Amino acid sequence: MKMMTCHSFIYPNHNYYYHHQNFYFVALGRGTSMAAASASPTPVLRSELKSVEPVEQDLQTALNFVSSPRHRDLVFVVNPQGANGRTGKDWKKLLPFLRSRLGNDYNICESFTTGPRHAIDITREAIKEGAEAVIAVGGDGTIYEVVNGFFCDGKPVASNNKENLKATALGVIPLGTGSDFARTFGWSNDPYAAVERVAKGMRSRVDVGVITGPTGDQNYFINVADIHLSAKAGFYASKYKKFGNLCYVIGALQAFMSHYNQDFRIKVNEGEWEFCPQVTALCVGNAKFFGGGMKITPNADPRSGNLSVVILQHFKWYDFILNLHKIYSGTHLKVKNVSSRSVNSIEVEDISGRGGVYIQSDGEHLGFLPKKICVLPSAIEMIC
Repeated sequence: MKMMTCHSFIYPNHNYYYHHQNFYFVALGRGTSMAAASASPTPVLRSELKSVEPVEQDLQTALNFVSSPRHRDLVFVVNPQGANGRTGKDWKKLLPFLRSRLGNDYNICESFTTGPRHAIDITREAIKEGAEAVIAVGGDGTIYEVVNGFFCDGKPVASNNKENLKATALGVIPLGTGSDFARTFGWSNDPYAAVERVAKGMRSRVDVGVITGPTGDQNYFINVADIHLSAKAGFYASKYKKFGNLCYVIGALQAFMSHYNQDFRIKVNEGEWEFCPQVTALCVGNAKFFGGGMKITPNADPRSGNLSVVILQHFKWYDFILNLHKIYSGTHLKVKNVSSRSVNSIEVEDISGRGGVYIQSDGEHLGFLPKKICVLPSAIEMIC
């Protein structure tokens, strides 16, 4: 019998079949079967598979293979439309190397997202099925969704297998327009180096931020959450992704055209409310970079148990232009009207009366103020 390097994975409302060499490995609920088939490198849906007859003599061997603790699932969540379709193309180029490097030790499971929040559902299901790791393949938007998939209804998602004592880890293969989270760890955009990190399997606990709205709705982030100008700039930048990292500068300039500094009040670590006048931008960093390489929260460390808050006040459009190089280098904390502090939590409200203050995290628009942002220390294991 030929051994398989990839098996089926159950996603919500679908049974998927992965073909490898001369066999289909089929997962129906928690049952399994294997059948001989013609060569095909891609997964097919149940409706597309005309007939699958179990091969009884191979069934127990297949079950033993899948249940082996040495062959747990690596679930790769790929946004094929990321970076104007470049992510999907680069993934196809990377896949042969990835299979050769990891296929002897893990079951390689691909899942392509088809729309917003799809990666969240895939991640939750993977964790419930006891995957070794869920690897976000793409930019910060894909990482954001995968991280949110580690949580559900305000709690971490757990494996359905109570005997599985090893937590599902987060992994990252940067292939998108922006890979700002990877910069904090000094990782390059080389996907082959990212595969090597997965192969080594080194893990570290990292913090996660959680943003709570007035209705109790929650969104999680692992990189940077930002409010007002920078969030509005990110909202506009999403319309210019075809220009690569230049989209962030274009978005910032467009945002400034309709920008007004506004008065906030903030509450830090459940303390007293503080008046914070004429805020241009307020950024809460679990990691250091956003906006295509801007080192906005240079003191942030995702393993510190704290969040780093940087507030820009009284900025005019020319202040932004004159200090842009300092923001990229992370030396802007010495600039006039820029302040920084370390927090466990921060609540932010607009008291200017204008309203419409944008907030985003990891490049995803999350509506408007008021919001409360807290840190969840050591919330996720990450492959590093």
